[in-house]
Amino acid sequence: MAFCGVLPEEVERRQPFEIDVTVECDLHAAGASDDLANTIDYGGLVAEIQQLADDQRYGLLERFASDIAAVVLGHDLATGTTVTVRKLRPPVPQDLASSGVTIRRAKS
Repeated sequence: MAFCGVLPEEVERRQPFEIDVTVECDLHAAGASDDLANTIDYGGLVAEIQQLADDQRYGLLERFASDIAAVVLGHDLATGTTVTVRKLRPPVPQDLASSGVTIRRAKS
């Protein structure tokens, strides 16, 4: 649940979202060691993304997705990410199950 949108009802109440995040990183060490210290803890990453959803207000899905990508790329092992953010049941006259964006970002 997050605040994201420009319509009055979107600004006033949280809405449900579905977020997919793909993280690109070198996993050779984690694959060899079976040690969480050699990879990105996805439980911690999800908590960081949840914190964004709890603390921020977004007008555009594009900004929400960009902030999530920045969180992912803030991890040392991450080299790239693909983020999809879908607003479930968007408040539009048409009967849409969701609307969304997908972005791809990489470290320079």
